[in-house]
Amino acid sequence: MKLPLNQIIEGDCIETLNALPEKSIDLIFADPPYHLQLQNELHRPNMTRVDAVDDDWDQFESLQAYDAFTRNWLAACQRVLKPTGTIWVIGTYHNIFRVGAVMQDLGFWILNDVIWIKTNPMPNFRGVRFTNAHETLIWASTGKGAKYTFNHQAMKDLNDEKQMRSDWWLLSLATGVERVRDENGVKAHSTQKPEALLYRVILSSSNPGDVVLDPFFGSGTTGVVAKRLHRNWIGIEREKKYIEVAQKRIDAVQPEAFDAAAFDVRSKARSAPKVEFAALLENGYVQPGQKLFFRKDPAKTATIKPDARLRTADGFEGSIHQAGSHYMNHAPCNGWEHWFLQINGGMVSLGDVRERYRLEMGLYESGSLG
Repeated sequence: MKLPLNQIIEGDCIETLNALPEKSIDLIFADPPYHLQLQNELHRPNMTRVDAVDDDWDQFESLQAYDAFTRNWLAACQRVLKPTGTIWVIGTYHNIFRVGAVMQDLGFWILNDVIWIKTNPMPNFRGVRFTNAHETLIWASTGKGAKYTFNHQAMKDLNDEKQMRSDWWLLSLATGVERVRDENGVKAHSTQKPEALLYRVILSSSNPGDVVLDPFFGSGTTGVVAKRLHRNWIGIEREKKYIEVAQKRIDAVQPEAFDAAAFDVRSKARSAPKVEFAALLENGYVQPGQKLFFRKDPAKTATIKPDARLRTADGFEGSIHQAGSHYMNHAPCNGWEHWFLQINGGMVSLGDVRERYRLEMGLYESGSLG
């Protein structure tokens, strides 16, 4: 079966997933039924009724039935994910712990749990428990040790050049102009997710041209954001009324023209042509016998040996990474970032010297490996 790219498929998510080609999807975002287990209607203090989630699709006869459903759709997602793909699942305290246990039982490897902290949560009107002001996202790879996409630098750039944490603030509920409503002004979908949330998910863990699948497509937020970011998308939805809403939203999106360089947010350090330290030595960018300083500390030095290893001041010999690890009590060390040369009275990292070598040798233009 050819992948139905940029289409909404009407039908049961498990049956549809099982009909798709194996190992064909780069990223899955799943917003499954929460099984909220509401017993009665909710009312505000002024006795107006709260428009809570009471849809038929959120009803299950028991926790065991919900667990079986969860295992089936997650196993179907597992089948279609590429070995390098990842999956995000969002939920509340009603279901996310059960979902997480099933994911681990199936062999998914949990990378993070991310807390979406809502700036405008619905109060607990009865005052019998804390206001529930967050939802939890589980991000997982296909298994322990699997390679996967993570655009770390892009997340830092979104976060004012600070490493993004797993508590996501400033993401309100889908309200105002973003909230999709029908002709009577009623919410078109009871659990519509904000586009800002999907923006972080998709940007962080996929690249342009990747295939993003949402097995519970709902009002189509995943498709809206994927289209804007030039990802291919596939939506699965069994409710015709939601399909109509989602298709209308997605059709209205007019993304900017695709520019490969502009939309590439991969870390330049990760995607840059590989250069071995020996190449710097052989081409005269560093010299045998030259002294290096660890973290610019004059007390921690090493000498470059003719075979591209370093000899530290206390007699240890190894690669630039091993020598750095030696000075860090055997903790992992990236020698390119931690060793410095003294040039014209200033300190220059080996990483900066390597970048100069790439540019002067034309490695970016040729795609050559050092």
